[in-house]
Amino acid sequence: MQSLMKQTLSVVVLLILILFGNTPFAASEPEYKSAILMDAETGQILFEDNAHEQVIPASIVKMMVLLLAMEKLEAGEIALNDIVTVSAWASWIGGQQVYLATGEQFPLGELLKAAAISSANDAITAVAEHLAGDTDTCVEMMNVRAKELGMINTTFANVHGLPPDKGQKENYTTAYDVAILGRALLKYPQILRWTSTLEDTFRNGTFTLTNTNRELLQKYPGVDGLKTGFHGRGAGFNLCVTAKRDDLRLIAVVMGAPAKADRYRAVVKLLNHGFNDFKRVVVLQKGFTVGSPLRVARGKEYETTLVASENVVVLVPKDQEPNIRQDIKIPVKEIIAPIQKGTRFGQAVIFLGEQVVTTVDLVTDNDLEKGSIFQRLKWWVVEKIS
Repeated sequence: MQSLMKQTLSVVVLLILILFGNTPFAASEPEYKSAILMDAETGQILFEDNAHEQVIPASIVKMMVLLLAMEKLEAGEIALNDIVTVSAWASWIGGQQVYLATGEQFPLGELLKAAAISSANDAITAVAEHLAGDTDTCVEMMNVRAKELGMINTTFANVHGLPPDKGQKENYTTAYDVAILGRALLKYPQILRWTSTLEDTFRNGTFTLTNTNRELLQKYPGVDGLKTGFHGRGAGFNLCVTAKRDDLRLIAVVMGAPAKADRYRAVVKLLNHGFNDFKRVVVLQKGFTVGSPLRVARGKEYETTLVASENVVVLVPKDQEPNIRQDIKIPVKEIIAPIQKGTRFGQAVIFLGEQVVTTVDLVTDNDLEKGSIFQRLKWWVVEKIS
């Protein structure tokens, strides 16, 4: 009865935070070791608190194994219907599991599903062995990929996130690095199909997979991923969550909360802060002309214009949109043909007030061919008489 009352109270508190959590996140005492709120589209940081402090990720480690799997699937090196034979090592892994037995065989997709939805340690271990041959090699791959992504304060020691046994090393990461990893995972829609599933089955329907993030999935509109983590030997309660409303997708990370309720309360405040207080603004669109025309010396064409190399999107506090400004930097007055499409000749710097928010390259929008002697003579005459 007491347990039921606690669960009911937890749900009520979560609903109150969702409905009325409009106060700035930083206004209350932190209930975590570190946290960050990031725009998934641009990587822009909307809030951070000790985001570069090293912490223990626990099961959030599995996100990197899932990323490696998705990248190999995309490259055609593996397939979801690959048959994976469970090793003795995978079957012995403790903690949250789907109770794999040595020698059992499952499609890779089923094991990935079990890991993504219910954080099964034995399933992710079997996946890691399939990816790399053994878990030690997979850990090496995880650390290499982390550095490639810019996760400079992350070191992986195992594939599942369980606390180390005597003589083993612990995993370390930061809230910022976890957000980077989450952003990389979001490139793969299949991940969200799994992480947004409240309940599924395993082993031909005989075993129920329950999502470890079910409370937010059920109670916070827009949440569809990504990963929870916990162990009691220094990690605390961790969560990397993503939510989308309209054209805005956010990633919120909370690490080292002392209790599950603290973890959920913190990410709800973060998400409310992002959705309620910020506005997505498209400052420049890819291919749109920026700056004045440039003279094309020796060219078939007399002049050309530069364009934005990509969309420039920023999130700004809703009352700060008028403070967005651009500083166009094109250090040359003319360019010399021939020139390939996409060649960079300048940069647009986007400011919010006095703070630089982002930059974008300004490039040629088409190939600029060298002109014939007659074309070059024509432009010479034009210059002389203009």
